[in-house]
Amino acid sequence: MPQLPEKIHELTVGQLSARSGAAVSALHFYESKGLIGSRRTSGNQRRYSRDTLRRVAFIRAAQRVGIPLATIREALAELPEERTPTRDDWAHLSEVWRSELDERIKQLNRLRDHLTDCIGCGCLSLDSCVLSNPDDVFGGRLTGSRLLVENGGTRENGTRRGNRPRDGR
Repeated sequence: MPQLPEKIHELTVGQLSARSGAAVSALHFYESKGLIGSRRTSGNQRRYSRDTLRRVAFIRAAQRVGIPLATIREALAELPEERTPTRDDWAHLSEVWRSELDERIKQLNRLRDHLTDCIGCGCLSLDSCVLSNPDDVFGGRLTGSRLLVENGGTRENGTRRGNRPRDGR
């Protein structure tokens, strides 16, 4: 990993990419989403403050554990004066995000456990399909993965699919 002299206080996008391990395109994306910021030189080149390295590390660590970028942006916006997250900030946020992650893990485990129910089906048309109809909301009325029009194909406005209204308009 290239080292930067202490006297350099701003990084080019290439230097930030090399130091953080994030692709240049990812850094541009983070900036477009308001996660990091830069200033522009007179030649319209981006310059990032050195503390952006820690901010990018924070973003990438949160992404690795499955935190959506919108949630990361909200967390970063809550920091005073948009400062770089500290170890204490990370500890606080990880506690907050823990319950969200636990719920996601529970959902993924449930999905994994029910995935084998549909292997071999191919069309997801089991009477009670846990993937296409997780809580079997329509199971009491219909079966299969598609809902059929219950009133013989007539829409609410009196038209039939592909036809004009009954009065000829």
